[in-house]
Amino acid sequence: MGKKIELIYRFIVTIFGFILFGVFGTLMYLVLIPWGWNYPNTSLKSQLKARKFVSWTWRLLIKYGTLCKIVKVNYRGLERLGKPGQLILANHPSLLDVVLLFMKINNTNIVVKKSLLQNPSMRGAIRACGFIPGTESEEFLEACHKALQEQSLLIFPEGTRTGWDGVVNIHRGAISIGLRSAKVITPVIIKANPPHFKKGQPWYKVPVCTVNYDIYVGEDIDTAQRLAEKPLPIAARRIKAELETYFNTQTKDNTCN
Repeated sequence: MGKKIELIYRFIVTIFGFILFGVFGTLMYLVLIPWGWNYPNTSLKSQLKARKFVSWTWRLLIKYGTLCKIVKVNYRGLERLGKPGQLILANHPSLLDVVLLFMKINNTNIVVKKSLLQNPSMRGAIRACGFIPGTESEEFLEACHKALQEQSLLIFPEGTRTGWDGVVNIHRGAISIGLRSAKVITPVIIKANPPHFKKGQPWYKVPVCTVNYDIYVGEDIDTAQRLAEKPLPIAARRIKAELETYFNTQTKDNTCN
């Protein structure tokens, strides 16, 4: 298949993928209304049922992408994720990061952008699954603390997708949440080769080859041990520096020929 034909093919299947996501998301909103009715005060039991359903639909969408050879996903170490009291911190190179992780660890809670509650394709899933909108309020910190007492919690600590320079800059607030409320902080590396759905990248700028996502789990950071060594502010600064170094040495964007 020539390069031009390959691009046209990938453009068409990408458009159809976005249509599928929009349709699935809107239908999910209707299906999930009973589960999200009391949001944010729905029971964990109800949230877990909704999360299984949402992750199943997202797996179907990624299956479409793999069958069409748009994406290929490799996972390593995900069996170590999902423990109660575990704060999962992942870098954020692509629009698909939440989908790719959550479809595999659907027992976890997630901190999401508050603006997504206005997105018709996402708000049903957010409400039914009990995901936590990111704010700078005391209520947000309390919600994270409460979640970590009986669940794991996924945060993308950059606050937005990684820029084109590829440099991962972590907000220290995410580290502080982990030190105050979590038993362990676990980094997760996400690599997309070539860059795919990056911040500011038009969706129609599709690569001419299959995008390979590599997702793997780093070593746990014991929060109690770190707090025993240093006060929280110092421990937070040190962990932030360590994780930024780790993410930035592990992540590299490449392009296909």
